[in-house]
Amino acid sequence: MAGTVPAECRMANDIARNLGHLPGEEAAEAIAGHIGKFWDPRMRTRLHEFAGAGAHGLDPLVVAAVKLLS
Repeated sequence: MAGTVPAECRMANDIARNLGHLPGEEAAEAIAGHIGKFWDPRMRTRLHEFAGAGAHGLDPLVVAAVKLLS
């Protein structure tokens, strides 16, 4: 199963799990901040593409964070 989910999605979902204790909007901002600071632009682009293609399997906080990165 791990081979079918893009690495960027797995990693973004992991970040969401780690920051999920924060209130919704604050969590999305923290996820977006982490991705913006530490992810390579190519990784961010792939995450944007995946989210734009339906975001199946992405944590809702990750979807909110991707919108903040736009």
